[in-house]
Amino acid sequence: MYIIGFYGIIINIMTKVQFLILILTLTLSSSIYSKAQSDIEEVKTDNKPNILFVPGINDSFYTTMERGLRTAAEKYNVNITISEYPQVWSDEEQIAILKKTLSLNKYDLLIISPTFTESIISSLREIHNNGIEIMTLDTFIGDGDYSVPSEFSFPLTHIGTDNFLGGFNIAEEMALMLDEKGIIYVINTIGDTSSVMARESGFRAGMSHYPNIELIVEYCQNNQELAREMTLAALQENPDISGIFGVNVFCAQGSYEAVVNVGLTGTIRIASWDATESLIKAIKDGQIDLVLAQKPVEMAELAIEWASKYFYSNVDIPKKVLSGFEFFTAENVDDPNIQKYIYWE
Repeated sequence: MYIIGFYGIIINIMTKVQFLILILTLTLSSSIYSKAQSDIEEVKTDNKPNILFVPGINDSFYTTMERGLRTAAEKYNVNITISEYPQVWSDEEQIAILKKTLSLNKYDLLIISPTFTESIISSLREIHNNGIEIMTLDTFIGDGDYSVPSEFSFPLTHIGTDNFLGGFNIAEEMALMLDEKGIIYVINTIGDTSSVMARESGFRAGMSHYPNIELIVEYCQNNQELAREMTLAALQENPDISGIFGVNVFCAQGSYEAVVNVGLTGTIRIASWDATESLIKAIKDGQIDLVLAQKPVEMAELAIEWASKYFYSNVDIPKKVLSGFEFFTAENVDDPNIQKYIYWE
């Protein structure tokens, strides 16, 4: 005899017990499948945005920024991954690290500090076209104006220091130090990096109001040792140099070391960018007059805060968000309210 089983199964000469076992097994399997589907839906519903940060280079500015990103990620309920740090300022190395990291996981947002304004655009556009949103942090691509449609306007926003204003303010401070006359040696890094070129442009703009101040500008390729050697050579070739502006951490540290080495501390007035522990110590030791401190922690929090608003509330992000900066001098270097802006080594 034949018994027509549940789900259309035909059971040949099956006992009632066997039939009941079959029904129980099928029902249980169906239940397990439904539970698995439910778990998948819960994961999708509860899934936090996955954010990847790719820094520009391994220095205290970016390691300080990393701490800010991790703290903000917990605060705003997102996942943050920090890529390997490039060991040199290089678009090739940064792109290689970026592609390697993206191959290991799925990300919703890439936060990156682009090493150069132009050469990295095509790689970032390809990533964006593959469905990953992009923010630039500290440095930008193109001219940084993402509000106007262009080949580089695809990032959600740029978040960073107002580098032009910072450079302009340093120029004014140095002009006062030098009684509005003299020669200033400006040691910069690389000509196709947005942040440092804006600082140089701001500094030049500020100094344009002081016709009795001459500028000598050179580039050290983001190499501290080269900055020291170039500064020593400049001092030998131009003994009337009365001021030095180090445009980033490597320029600043290399140039002030050169001044110390030749025994001109106090004779040459020095302004520097980036509040590393060594540069702050140099202020305390009377070797540097002025240090501009960016706010990498504030930048990091702004990036994560806006990312959270974008993913959780579908908020439109401003195309540019500027963070502040502070100045360290001999007068305020021991003030606890300013010391919080020293970078973490």
